[in-house]
Amino acid sequence: MKNSFGSQIQCSLFGESHGQAIGIVIDGLAPGIALDMDFIQKQMGKRKAQGRISTARQEADDVQIVSGYFNGYTTGTPLCVLLVNHDTKSKDYGKLKDLMRPGHADYTAQLKYLGFQDYRGGGHFSGRLTAPIVAAGAICLQILQSKGIAIGSHILQLKEIVDLPFAEERTILAEQIKTVNEKYFPVLEDVQGQKMIACIESAQAAGDSVGGMIESAVLGLPGGIGEPFFDSVESILSHLLFSVPAVKGVEFGLGFGFANLFGSQANDSFYFDPEGKVQTATNHNGGLNGGITNGMSLKVRTCIKPTPSIYQKQQTVNLHTQANEELQIQGRHDPAIIHRARVVIDSMLAIGLLDLLTVRFGTLWMREEK
Repeated sequence: MKNSFGSQIQCSLFGESHGQAIGIVIDGLAPGIALDMDFIQKQMGKRKAQGRISTARQEADDVQIVSGYFNGYTTGTPLCVLLVNHDTKSKDYGKLKDLMRPGHADYTAQLKYLGFQDYRGGGHFSGRLTAPIVAAGAICLQILQSKGIAIGSHILQLKEIVDLPFAEERTILAEQIKTVNEKYFPVLEDVQGQKMIACIESAQAAGDSVGGMIESAVLGLPGGIGEPFFDSVESILSHLLFSVPAVKGVEFGLGFGFANLFGSQANDSFYFDPEGKVQTATNHNGGLNGGITNGMSLKVRTCIKPTPSIYQKQQTVNLHTQANEELQIQGRHDPAIIHRARVVIDSMLAIGLLDLLTVRFGTLWMREEK
């Protein structure tokens, strides 16, 4: 029964969707790091539900840091983030105790926790638990930004609608990351974004949902981060990204696109730039070789499945009566979560990369000048 992750930066997640509160404990942060609470709340705002493309559930998500933070600085002891749940309607889930919702973790939770789990709103399996992850990620992002490391994500694809991919040229990519980080609905081409929103609204009207793909980029990572095998950058980041509810696929660089290439097409050739720095002519491997960063931009794509809570009738089982039944879910649900998930993806990347960097350079590296 484990809900913790990390080597040097350890995060422990707790709470349930309709419980009194949810939160996360971060252990391993250096003492004396100033935290920008306004930035943390801004990041939380990217995850909030807005309009017809999101659930009607509204949580304030005012971040409370109840330990490990004093007079505006981290103390170096475990930092605990607490978020109180307010807008819960638990009665909507009363009749779902024995009915297993298709696509959800209801049945697997029953198998693991022997029926003692909090089933309201998905309990500990709910996407609600990504809120404290965003708060923790915002703290890690601040530290990375102080080192000149930038992270950004956008919706590359929603059903058949495709956005412009991130550029390879660093100056352009830096501007693209800055642009999407200022948007609630993160796309590079606003025209495509409007088409995506219309698609989500159409699915919502039909009682259905949609998924898509998020593309993420990281600029400014030093080379030499990661380990060759079990703690490779891909291994660590995939571990975290697959922990996000609804993530069903992760690829780095060209990912599954490598299956269509010859080695002569797939390899990234090296060269010295005018400043004498080693660069690669292409970045098919997404900034990674042998599980270790090579100094190029890190590129990751994450597949988000359609939200499993839909209003159409579905077939399921009743564990109490041992009978097959028809189920039509009620309550408040997202027709798409991809636009709210991008900040969760950014946060997971920040948590994983800060852990990897701290393993490499030590805890006090967080305080040192860039």
